[in-house]
Amino acid sequence: MRAHTTHSATTDKTYLRLLANTIRGLSIDAVQRAKSGHPGMPMGMADVAAVLWKDFLKHNPNNPQWLDRDRFVLSAGHGSMLLYSLLHLFGYELPLDELKNFRQWGSQTPGHPEYGHTPGVETTTGPLGQGIATAVGMAIAEASLAARFHDDAHQPIDHYTWVIASDGDMEEGISHEACSLAGHLKLGKLIVLYDDNRISIDGPTALSFSEDVCKRFEAYGWHVQRINGHDYDAIRKAISWAQEVTDKPSLIACRTTIGYGSPNKAGTASVHGEPLGEEEARLTKCELGLPPDKTFFIPEPIRSLAEETRQRGAALESQWRERLQAFKASDPVRAQQWDATISKEVPSDALDIPLFSDEQMATRAASGKVLDYIAPRIPSLIGGSADLTPSNKTFPKGETAFTPTNRQGRYIHFGVREHAMAAIMNGLALHGGVLPYGGTFFVFTDYMRAAMRLSALMGLQVIYVLTHDSIGLGEDGPTHQPIEHLTALRAMPHMRVIRPMDANETAEAWKLALQHRTGPTCLVLTRQKLPVYPREVQGLAPATLVHKGGYVLCEDEGFDRIIIASGSEISLALQAKKLLNERGYKVRIVNMPCTELFDQQEAEWQQQVLPSHIRKRVAVEAGATLCWWKYVGMEGKVIGLDRFGASAPYQVLYEKLGLTAQRIAEALID
Repeated sequence: MRAHTTHSATTDKTYLRLLANTIRGLSIDAVQRAKSGHPGMPMGMADVAAVLWKDFLKHNPNNPQWLDRDRFVLSAGHGSMLLYSLLHLFGYELPLDELKNFRQWGSQTPGHPEYGHTPGVETTTGPLGQGIATAVGMAIAEASLAARFHDDAHQPIDHYTWVIASDGDMEEGISHEACSLAGHLKLGKLIVLYDDNRISIDGPTALSFSEDVCKRFEAYGWHVQRINGHDYDAIRKAISWAQEVTDKPSLIACRTTIGYGSPNKAGTASVHGEPLGEEEARLTKCELGLPPDKTFFIPEPIRSLAEETRQRGAALESQWRERLQAFKASDPVRAQQWDATISKEVPSDALDIPLFSDEQMATRAASGKVLDYIAPRIPSLIGGSADLTPSNKTFPKGETAFTPTNRQGRYIHFGVREHAMAAIMNGLALHGGVLPYGGTFFVFTDYMRAAMRLSALMGLQVIYVLTHDSIGLGEDGPTHQPIEHLTALRAMPHMRVIRPMDANETAEAWKLALQHRTGPTCLVLTRQKLPVYPREVQGLAPATLVHKGGYVLCEDEGFDRIIIASGSEISLALQAKKLLNERGYKVRIVNMPCTELFDQQEAEWQQQVLPSHIRKRVAVEAGATLCWWKYVGMEGKVIGLDRFGASAPYQVLYEKLGLTAQRIAEALID
């Protein structure tokens, strides 16, 4: 492994100090103008950031999406002005006027960094712990791609993942999960710069946080250093040493002073999350050697930094493109594999999944068979499970695990770390060249929700394989039986939640997830076996209609009643229809595997499926009833569960909790 350094040993400390103080001044002024924000962390970490960005970070402001750039994650997203100042000063398309509009409507400088909104922002951060966990995913992606495509002569992927993290990041549980896994996996190109300033919103971190973070990370298997975060020589030496450590991720604990330079607020909680005030801002600028009466001041020696960085970045990318071209020319077959992987190509044959002909099959089992089929055909596909591999059916046949000694493996054993798994999948997706999926029990989305929300917010193609979807899991009881979870995830903007009715609909759901590049997909799957319906034989609509979200599964001519259902409850709906037919009632059954997709359809389709003049409707689902009322109307009925489950065989649970064909039929009888 080679270190990516762009500095010379004679880099002028005076220049670095001027750069750091410029960052401090911009941060002070932006927060002051916005009348809100967090100046303390940018002021404290400006020295560390200046050295990293000036002397080490490999990037190209002309092309923020250059594949082989170093990734920089500001996990302490509340200190966003640190990142915005860096992006502006180093030549990204972020004009000074955008810094002046910090936290304002329509600006490119929102209160916390947002992926896709500001050039150069690698991931959305702010909820503490998410950034550092996401960075672990980025580092895994780099290691995986490097192992699969490097040879003695060519290295098309070779970059670092850098993180600035805070005390708050270290306190959040997700950072424990993710950093433990990073140490286990020996991710040597992940380097975390820990802003060890010992101050949080409440006051000194000693109020609630007394552990030795460095010892904890040593126990995780990390390489650890402690330095003075305002000593340029120490910062440079520590970063250089971290780059030389190839078999461990690195933590550099930077002892800093929050609000560095402020005569009256430095080192206090008051500088964490509020403006300095006009007078203190003036005093601080005087202390830092900045003009006290000027705002958003950039000294003349710093003004050339943007163009210098653009030129250097363009040269670095050009050199990489030459190396990449040489790699491709050396082996056309591997070149094709590279292109397919980096583009996340889903070839047509991967979507040509054979039909299932079994009489019964749990949809989780069908999902496993789909993975067996698609994994060898989609080289970018990388997945895993949070220690539930046999239950989730997520380990494709013929694949191997990603380990410290087998970087080419495409299956990740995440361990019992659901929250970290979700954030790591975000990092895999953000890095590029990886199409991630991950499995756990559906009920444990409670642990994952913060990271899932960020995948939806960022519009990332992440696939969640969520098995044991209802009381149908049976004897494990209410702690493991999801009730409110379908409704909760359906309420999340841009999250597709698909609950297929049988094995073939599961295959269609996978196809949709593989082709949906602008957001995450939840595949919500059963533990219990369900009928596999031969659609044409039974006169049912084809499973390919899943893409409509809701469709007419079957109906009687002249129907005047509608049953709406999803997943395992479709079989109950079909039984209820038979009971109603025996009594002379005519019924339509609407299968609703994905309410979001149905809601996106044209009004004409929605009206065809749920004609407004048919008022006798019942929706049935083994979960909370809240989201179904808009489909049945005030005169309709919903049969579901607005209570927790119980421990018993699933057949008993369905009967005791009122999820029966007889009850559905009775709900539609005059």
